[in-house]
Amino acid sequence: MKYSQIEHIATYYPLHVLTNASLQEEFPEFKIQEMTRLTGVSNRHITAKNETSVDMGAKAVERLFAEFNVDTDEIGYLLFCSAGGDYITPPSACILHDRVDLPAHCGALDFNQGCTGFLYGLNLADSLIGAGQTKKVLLVTSEAITKTIHPKDKANRSIFGDAAAATLISARNTSVLSGDFIFGTDGSRHEHIIIREGRERNPLFNNDARDFVDKQGNIRNHRNFYMNGSEVFNFSVAKAPELVDGLLSRYQMTFDEVDLFVFHQANRIIIETIGRKLKIPENKLIIEIQDTGNTVSSTIPIALKKLEQKGLLKRGMTLLLAGFGVGFSWGGTIIKY
Repeated sequence: MKYSQIEHIATYYPLHVLTNASLQEEFPEFKIQEMTRLTGVSNRHITAKNETSVDMGAKAVERLFAEFNVDTDEIGYLLFCSAGGDYITPPSACILHDRVDLPAHCGALDFNQGCTGFLYGLNLADSLIGAGQTKKVLLVTSEAITKTIHPKDKANRSIFGDAAAATLISARNTSVLSGDFIFGTDGSRHEHIIIREGRERNPLFNNDARDFVDKQGNIRNHRNFYMNGSEVFNFSVAKAPELVDGLLSRYQMTFDEVDLFVFHQANRIIIETIGRKLKIPENKLIIEIQDTGNTVSSTIPIALKKLEQKGLLKRGMTLLLAGFGVGFSWGGTIIKY
């Protein structure tokens, strides 16, 4: 049986940066300092008008190939995680496959799993490699989430940013990615993070989108991204500690044996609250969100890349990775990096 490891990560951010100062100019009534304290976000990248999640994904992959001199002929599968995409059909993974010139023997698969997407992608890649299907899997997470947020929705505009990450997962002879993941779902709460219109349930028949104002003064309509912040907070700070405890129990490990806890970078207050509940030391609790915002499925690989660049993440370190959010869904694993 073959095992797998995260071999390389590359990231891409759109050129335009939306600063907190710019948000304050747009919304003079907005308590931006308080929001910054809670979210931990000072800047976020925004896609250009004609820039898509596929475009961002392609640029992340191109950086990966150039930086690490990747032999593309060895890649047997492309996994593309995104809530967006160029078209309803064909699959965006097929378009991305062409854009980055992958070989014809390489499979290409779309999936949309939001905040837990990176964990699901790791699990899929680990399973494909473990089954002997391929030696290398290219996992691309890319979200142009800001395209779905109403221009007057100051709360979500302050939290979210656009970005992509390309992660190369490769076979090895000893266990690093353990193949042991924990996943869970509570679909009864799916309406707490949702874009209601644009698919089969509520198709777009005309251009009449009626805006409304929520209790916090944010403006949106049913074609826009909606998040019930209080419900998401309560879910995250309750479920993530259970997930961490479950992972440590399954691996028969203690907190001391984990070098870094890398959670989905939802926002600062959620991560810090989880850390306090679990009594995770500050030097082990990763918060890497200040200059990117919540980039949905890309937050964990972006955090890993930044930690590598800072010299804080090295080979052989033990990481607990956990995602939680849209669906509601959650997932986690413990790996040797």
